Amino acid sequence: MLRASASETIKAINELDPVALTSDLPEQGLKRGDVGTAVLVHGEGKALEVEFVGYDGHTVALVTLERDKVRPLRASDIPHARELGPA
Repeated sequence: MLRASASETIKAINELDPVALTSDLPEQGLKRGDVGTAVLVHGEGKALEVEFVGYDGHTVALVTLERDKVRPLRASDIPHARELGPA
């Protein structure tokens, strides 16, 4: 586990864990809540390589993100589909 502050602990994200974006990434066409997969963990979890894939199996984006840009999925999350805009 990583520590965000003295009172808060952040759950570690491991390779192949599903994650959700915590903010929009307009340059990638991604929005807060989009779900990707952590494919590589950098610097003891301080940054992650995350792949976002469409339902047809093609890679929408592969981006390196700081840990605060994603969060682990929660049991209370619900799947959601949205159409991607033009590339």
